[in-house]
Formats: sequence, C-alpha cells, structure tokens
Amino acid sequence: MDQARSTISKIFNGEPRSYTRFNLTQNMEGENSHVEMKLSSDVDEELGPSGGEHLNQNQNHMRQSYLRHSKRSPKNVCFMVIATLLIFVIGYLIGYLAHHKQDKDAAICAPAFAGSDDNEEPVQEEFEPTLDWEDLKTLLKNKLIPDRFEASFRSYGLESHEAGTAADEKMASLVYSSFKDYRMNPWHDEHYVKLQSLSPSSPNTIKFNGEVIGTPRGYAAYSATGTAEGRLLYAHYGMDSDFRSLQDRGIDLTGSVVLVRAGKLSFAEKVANAAKQNVVAVLIYPDPANYALRGDTELYGHVHLGSGDPYTPGFPSFNHTQFPPAQSSGLPSILAQTISANTAAKLFDKMSGQNAPSTWEEGGLQGVIYKLGDINDNVTVEVNNVLMEKKITNVFGVIKGFVDPDRYVVIGAQRDSWGPGFAKATVGTTLLMELACALSEMVKNDGFKPRRSIIFASWSAGEYGSVGTTEWLEGYLTSLNLKAFSYISLDGTIRGDQKFLVSSSPLLYSLVISTMKEVENPDGSNQGTLYSSVARANFDTEVFMPMRTDDASYPFLAFSGIPSISFCFAGNRGPDYQYFGTLEDTRQKLEYIMSTRTTQFAMAAAQVAGHMALRLVHDHLLRLDVSKYNSKIRSYVSQINRLVSQQSSSSLKNLNMQWLMSAYGSFSRASSDLLDNIQNSDLTDVEMCRNINDRIMRVEHNLLSPYVSPKDIPFRHIIFGSGSHTLSDLVDHLNAMRNNMPNASVDRFRNQFALATWTIQGCSNALSGEIWEKDNQI
Repeated sequence: MDQARSTISKIFNGEPRSYTRFNLTQNMEGENSHVEMKLSSDVDEELGPSGGEHLNQNQNHMRQSYLRHSKRSPKNVCFMVIATLLIFVIGYLIGYLAHHKQDKDAAICAPAFAGSDDNEEPVQEEFEPTLDWEDLKTLLKNKLIPDRFEASFRSYGLESHEAGTAADEKMASLVYSSFKDYRMNPWHDEHYVKLQSLSPSSPNTIKFNGEVIGTPRGYAAYSATGTAEGRLLYAHYGMDSDFRSLQDRGIDLTGSVVLVRAGKLSFAEKVANAAKQNVVAVLIYPDPANYALRGDTELYGHVHLGSGDPYTPGFPSFNHTQFPPAQSSGLPSILAQTISANTAAKLFDKMSGQNAPSTWEEGGLQGVIYKLGDINDNVTVEVNNVLMEKKITNVFGVIKGFVDPDRYVVIGAQRDSWGPGFAKATVGTTLLMELACALSEMVKNDGFKPRRSIIFASWSAGEYGSVGTTEWLEGYLTSLNLKAFSYISLDGTIRGDQKFLVSSSPLLYSLVISTMKEVENPDGSNQGTLYSSVARANFDTEVFMPMRTDDASYPFLAFSGIPSISFCFAGNRGPDYQYFGTLEDTRQKLEYIMSTRTTQFAMAAAQVAGHMALRLVHDHLLRLDVSKYNSKIRSYVSQINRLVSQQSSSSLKNLNMQWLMSAYGSFSRASSDLLDNIQNSDLTDVEMCRNINDRIMRVEHNLLSPYVSPKDIPFRHIIFGSGSHTLSDLVDHLNAMRNNMPNASVDRFRNQFALATWTIQGCSNALSGEIWEKDNQI
C-alpha cells in the first residue's frame, strides 16, 4: 500500500515514473487466493532485458502523451484522479475478501476440541470456565444413562478376546470408531511383543511317582519351560512366612516342587518367593475355601515379576527397534503351572508326611487332609509353553484442554482377557467409552471447557502383566514427563457390593475423600454417600490398601512416577475376585454376586472416575496433596532410626541419622511452603498457576531413584517400587543385619542409606522452588 500511495502522489505531482500492476492468483493445490501488487521495477526483474526495453519504450510514449495532454484540460486531471481512486478501492476490496476467506477456512479446519495448535505454545490468557463445579457434577450424572451402559455391555462383551488375536483387533477397531464418532481425534499405538501360550502339540503334564495326574489347559505365562522333578511340599499361599514355617520344621526346600494356593499374592510373587528357596517348580491351585469354582475350572495368569514385554526390559517393543537379546530380571528361572482344584485334591490324597501347621487356615477340599509332603512324594512337572511374537494395539482418544492442553490426565482400561473376562475387561471398557461419550458431549453441547486435556486409553495385553500399558510408557517416557499428571484405572472396578476400596498414590488421597463425599452409595439400602458408609475410626484401613505389583496402575506410579489410582467395589473377601483368570468370568456370574445391580454399580464407578478427572482438569490448581507424603516418609525414617539405634555393629553405631532426618525435614518444610503459596496465590494469574502445578507434578517423578537403571530395576520408586533402592528394603536390610543373616552387609547398607537420603533431598529441592531460591539450604 505504501507503494500505491507513492504512485498516487507522483500522479498528483505530475511526475509519473512507473505504473502499478495487480495480480490475483489462485494456488493450484487448493490454497487461498492472494493479491499481488507489482511496480514496474519488479516487472523488469521478471521480464529480463528485452522485456525491459520494450517496457521503457511504452513508458516514454506514455510520459510524452501525459505531458502533452495533462496541461490541455483540468477535466483530464479529475478523470485520472477518479480512475486512480477506483483502482485503489477495488484493490482494497480484493485484499479484504481474500484475507477474510483465509480466516474462514482456518476456522473450518480447526480440531473439534483443540485448545491450541499442536505446534504452538499455549496462549497464556485469562480464562474462566463457563460452568461451575455444581453444574459439571449434575451434567455428568445426567449423561450416564443405564440404557447406554447396557448397550455397551453387549457391544464389548465378546466370548473371547485374547491379546493379539483377531477378536482383540476387532474390539480395538470398535473403540477407535467410537472415539472418532465422539470427535476425539483418535490414534493408535502398535507394538510387537512376545506372548507365551500353550503348545498346540505338546501338553503340559503333572505326574506323581510316574503316574499322570493331570494335563491342565490353563497355564502360567512366562514360566520357564522344560521338565523338573522333586519331592512335593505344600506351602500354603507361598508367602515368605509360609516358607519360613516349613524351614522351622526342619524341612529342606531345595530341589522340591511346591503346591500353593491362589490368593493374597500374585502368581509372580509366589514363584519369586519359591525361587529364593531353590525350589524347582511351583503348582498353583484355587482352593474352594477362597474360590467358589467348579472343581475342574482352570486358572490363567502370568509369572513375570514386572510389567511389559519381559524380552524388551526398559525399552519399547516397536517393530523397527533393533536391540540385542535381553530379558527382564523378573522372569522366573523355575517352572510354574496352574492346576484345577480336582487335580490338587488328587495330589493331596497321595501325599504323606506331617499335617499342615494349625496356624494355616483350613482348606475347602472335601474329604482331604492337608499334608506337608514327604521325601517319597515325587512329582514331575513338564511345561511346554511356546513363545510367540504378536502385534498388539493400544487405542487413544483425547479431549484437549483450553488453557494447558499439554497437561493431561489419562483414563485407561484393559481391553483383552482370557475367555469372556466380563468383570476384568468388559466392565472397564464400558466405563471408558461411556465416560468418553459423556465428557465429549459436555464439551460439544454444554459449554464445558476443561483447562487441561483428558486422554482415554484402551490397552491390550493387560492379562500378561500390563504389557500394552508399559510398552506405551517406555516408548513415550520423556514425552510424558511433567505432562501426564495422573492416571485413573478402570480395570476390575466391579467385584462385589460390600466395600469400596482404593489403591493410589498419597498425592490423590484428598481427592479420593472429596469424591467419596459427592458420589452416592449405589447400594439401595444406604442412601448416603460412599464416604458416609465407612466408619470414621477405621477409614484409612477400610478404604485405602497397598497397591499390588499386578495392579494396572502400578507401572504408572512405580515405573513412570505418575500419580495413579485404581478403585473397586468389592465383596467381604477384599479385592480378590474369584472368577478373574478363569473362563467363568461372565456377566451371569457377576450379576449373581451383585444381586443383578451390575449396571447400578457401574454407573457409580463411572461417577467416581468422572468426578476425579473433572476435578483434575477443571480447577486452577491440581488436586494433588503433597503433604500426604509426609507421613509415608516419616514412618520409614522412624523405623530406620529405631533399627539403627538397636544395632550392635560398631560400624553402624557411628552412622549419623541426622542426614536422613534433615532430608525429611526439608521435604516437610517444602510441602508446607508450597501449601502457603497455594493459599496466597492469585488464581487469575495463569503463569503462576502453571508454575505451582509444575512443582506439584514433579513430586512423584522425583521419588524415582536416579541411581538405578530402569532396564535392570524398572520400578524405581523409593516408596512403592521394588529393589535395594527402596526405603522398605533399608528396613529389611537392618532386620537382616540384626539377625546376622548371611546376605547382610554393612557397606552395602551404607550405600543404600546414602542414595535413598539424597533421593529424598533432591525431591525436596525441586519442590521448594527454583535453584536461585536455595541459598545453600542443603
């Protein structure tokens, strides 16, 4: 336009030196039109010398003509002024229309729920949601409709959808299509993993003194393969205390085959405990005292003491990755096989030796005397499982946030199962899809604008030890760091109608309690809330329970350092559901246990998960309470301090506990200071809220020990992980030193002590603020 003004000025001054050319072009690839204005000098460059000479001749002719006629009549001057203004107006209108079309096209192509362009930094502007918390709660409750849950139960309730099969892929496609219908920009994540299954030609067998007792159809995935033989011993649940009880009776466990009951521990933990006693094989059966199953019901499970593909430990199983052969340290070196209750009864009938200890609870096998076994009770176990590489697919959908779209809560559910898997997989997938539908409708139709994003994830190969989940975490670990701030698991949420149980990071305890106060108890006999149905005196012990290693949330917490939670409605027996890992996990079985109220409880579970997710994406500040870790760390510090003071070793008497106590004090002060900052914060300051939230998000991740390799020790969390880096292992090591155990070492303990102390101190430093605020506080 400056050039145009210059041209007009020259015309008015009677010195026309050049002319202006307008060029309206259309991109052949469908891009928007644009207006191009060129002066004569630009045209010279495009035309070259010959074109320029011809143009100069025309210009001279025009100049002479203009000078000749411009002085003859004032009408000519007026005519030229009007013509010039007309050209200017036309050019302006063309430019305006082209620019307006670009804006309109950009609006049409924008994602449905995008808070900002993925390639741009989030726009930091003041933002107020159009709906308050009471509006959101009411909307969510009204969106969760019983008929839709029933339809989802039918859609996702396949007879069998084992990981890596055509049925699993079919369900993945169904989930993807639903996310697409909800306008959630779905994507998928493929991994090529090694899964173990039964050999089609060589069955697994159990023999007692040469006689075949059983050829089970169930199996324990990731067992070692081959044949093992030894004396048969009964070891109750296979806990460490059970093996010590046998040793106290003078029974040598080396080279034996042990028979253990399912329950209380995962299959993997039972096998790991047995391996420490130099046992050669483990047989696992469902005792009728714990499982109301048919006598011939087979068990399915896995014995990898870890999660993910055990043949790519610490790194993802993408098809294009080329890693040297490796395997997880959690893979067992001994045989493991599941058997039915009928097969276990046959073994007990043939066993001799002394009766089981009176402290072990009575079993439920009719007419069977539980013996410990004798030297002549010889058992041979043959395991012929085959290892196969299979493709598994995780499916995702997202509702993007409007303020911090790069911060997100993940809601996930296992999709695969052995057999029907109604309680294990179908219920969780139904909750996932109904929440996705409800929340996307709230954004699209009801004006809900979450500050942060919500990712919905449908995992595969969960039955093999959260394989799909862990491979995704391993593949995107750096991307998820300080972006994924919570994980909510929907697996196995309906197991009974007597209790509400929670396993979670302490950061989420306060959020759980506030949610329980807002969700009605689905039990028709009690019209109060979930919170009011629990006795106050025993609230923590009745509701919160330790997170087990086979929990679907565990890899998020212990491997990735992301606060995570799993919850369930359970029966009087606690979290164990008798039909998990069997082909009898059907809707009919669950409806019988739930007194035909499965849908009612599923809607309540969806409300629990939905309330927590909405709170985490709606509020200015994350509902993660860092002060809840104070009591966890203080408890371990107190135990270690007491045990150190009781040690007789002179080398430990000189150990200064002040360092560890100081690290705990630093954490306590930092969490207290953060709470003060939150109380005094300006919630309209977007940058301040983001900075506080980042400090909160670092806590869980900074409790991962930086001194161990995720390849060798994947669960690096010093409180919830497993290995020598944990605070619980420090306590165990001190007990071993006090009892003069051969595996105890003063030097190794001092090293553990130093590294654990500095992990706590490092977490405190990060929580307290920026590096320039420390002023030599360490």
